[in-house]
Amino acid sequence: MNSKKLALILIIAALVSAFFIFDLGNYLNLEYIKSQQDSLQGWVTENTLLAFGAFMLIYITVTALSLPGAAVMTLVGGAIFGLFAGLIMVSFASAIGATLAFLVARYLFREPLTNKFSNYIDPVNRGIEKDGISYLFTLRLVPLFPFFVINAVMGLTRMRAGTFYWVSQLGMLPGTAIFVNAGTQLAAIEQPGDILSPGLILSFCLLGIFPWIAKAIVSAVQKRKVYSQYNKPKQFDTNMVVIGAGAGGLVTSYIAAATKAKVTLIERHKMGGDCLNTGCVPSKALIRTTHFLADVRDARDLGIRNAEVEYDFAEVMERVQRVIETIEPHDSIERYESLGVDCVTGSARIISPWEVEVNGQILKTQNIVIATGARPALPPIPGIELVEPLTSDTIWALRERPERLLVLGAGAIGCELGQCFARLGSDVSILFRGSQVLTREDRDAATVVEERLTQDGINICSGHTPTHFQVTEQGYELVCTHNKQEKRIGFDKLLVATGRTANVTGFGLEELGITAAPGGTIEVDEYLRTKIPNILACGDVIGPYQFTHAAAHQAWYASVNALFGQFKQFKIDYSFIPFTTYTSPEVARIGLNEKQAIDQGVAYEAVRYNLDELDRAITDEAAYGFVKVLLKPGSDKIIGVTLVGEHAAEMLPEFALAMKNKLGLNKILGTLHAYPTLNEANRFVAGEWKKKHAPQKILGWLEKFHSWKRG
Repeated sequence: MNSKKLALILIIAALVSAFFIFDLGNYLNLEYIKSQQDSLQGWVTENTLLAFGAFMLIYITVTALSLPGAAVMTLVGGAIFGLFAGLIMVSFASAIGATLAFLVARYLFREPLTNKFSNYIDPVNRGIEKDGISYLFTLRLVPLFPFFVINAVMGLTRMRAGTFYWVSQLGMLPGTAIFVNAGTQLAAIEQPGDILSPGLILSFCLLGIFPWIAKAIVSAVQKRKVYSQYNKPKQFDTNMVVIGAGAGGLVTSYIAAATKAKVTLIERHKMGGDCLNTGCVPSKALIRTTHFLADVRDARDLGIRNAEVEYDFAEVMERVQRVIETIEPHDSIERYESLGVDCVTGSARIISPWEVEVNGQILKTQNIVIATGARPALPPIPGIELVEPLTSDTIWALRERPERLLVLGAGAIGCELGQCFARLGSDVSILFRGSQVLTREDRDAATVVEERLTQDGINICSGHTPTHFQVTEQGYELVCTHNKQEKRIGFDKLLVATGRTANVTGFGLEELGITAAPGGTIEVDEYLRTKIPNILACGDVIGPYQFTHAAAHQAWYASVNALFGQFKQFKIDYSFIPFTTYTSPEVARIGLNEKQAIDQGVAYEAVRYNLDELDRAITDEAAYGFVKVLLKPGSDKIIGVTLVGEHAAEMLPEFALAMKNKLGLNKILGTLHAYPTLNEANRFVAGEWKKKHAPQKILGWLEKFHSWKRG
């Protein structure tokens, strides 16, 4: 820190210290002003300019230093100087003081905090650049946060000081006028009966209801601005149009129909979306088959001398399709129409906030919910188009097993499908840039999975950077670098599992000015509304979690906020989203893991129970993995759980229920679990915590007591 900054900090510290040491706050209260009202009024009359200057200087100092007393001084301004003069002085003094606080925060803290917390501050700066004036004006007009906090936080952004000044002065003006006016009424109190005067009662009523009035005004102005170029229909064909019949769209339309709203669900391809047709259902069907193949392979571990199995790869893949067809009626047009949903097959296009075109027909609707999902993303690696890459969407069309399968990406999809094909007999390599598979998981969890993948014969290629693909006489080849050395990996088929891209184009959003956020998803607020309030979105198209259960969770909020938002709105709650990866072993978690806790600076205590000690895991030849619980230090409050093991996903709901209902490990420890089950591990990890926190003094006394009893 340079000498100028240090000197400024010392000056500010001295001024603030003086304020409290000399108890100057006693002079900034209404009682003192009332007791000195006559003498002050006379002094102001004789020294008008000096009084004006002194008042403004004190007000600016109090505001710039974020000292308590600005609100009282606003009332005093009205009491001593009257409405007009008081309003002018307070308006300018408050804006100048706020700007000084803004500049001080910028000078002292913006550079170090921006360097340290750029991941958090950069998105704020992008928002300020995009709509900063409106945002600041709203904060000033509707005082949701203390003004000194706004001054400091805005100083960390790239907003210009001049802009901050004029927006602050304009935004604070209505509230300032009400406070100053209240001060003029307080000045009129000379006897107890004056307290009930109509003017004073009105002033305080305005103080109380102003935030709601201002919020309503801001909301009305914003809506008028958003909808100004569109003509709202006088009548509507339907209460809601839902675009996309994946998990998000299905649940949204189901809830709307259940509440007796008229809802139209539009799907251009297959009902059920990715989950049914290319995601959760087919992958879990394939995992079930390959888990059986692994059991046969490991039959000797079960005491079986020899076990053999014959299978045809094409028949395995046909079984996957049969499973899809069996579940398909659950998501079918017939079922949803029986529930009261009007299902339409076709490509939707939004042409206004209240109009959707499909199959040449224009539907007039009060609300629109976008649930268009996501699709696999192909990385821009030169030559990738030459190798006809497979994705999680297209791999299900295979009827010949690839001899050599290269998987790009070591997330859940890459690890799950890579393990399946290895167990089916393919020579599988999983290649990725990072240092561990499942990069979002703790290292110890990823290590257990990686060891099992290696046991299944998978070649784990960590720390590899793809350069380009090329065609060879033997098939295809990926040229990559590893430890600064060129490396070539041959393969017959490529599976790309490097992430998914939200479907945000092709149905009219661009024309409405709804563009993708930096992450490629549709930007929504905490109520799942887009920048056009009656157009909401849910599911993979908005993120941040691309899970079927997360989409269904969001769908409730989207549907209810769309239909009943004028009465009550609900903020989306992501506190208890389960994460599951269905490799063998499975990884399941909820809340924070250790990696997230460290990144976020959250203090925690970790307790762990290894499954190699669990009787049921031993009997099932599945004695690997662990249960790890993160707790608030000094208590049994659960802040996160990670489970690694066979059927870990089935063990997770007990912890989800506990966290949702604020039950600690003591409650789990006191719950009887059947023996022998995998879920006993949940109770045993609670027992491990209890051992660590056993009351040693009491146990010492008990030991002496029992010794005394024995004589």
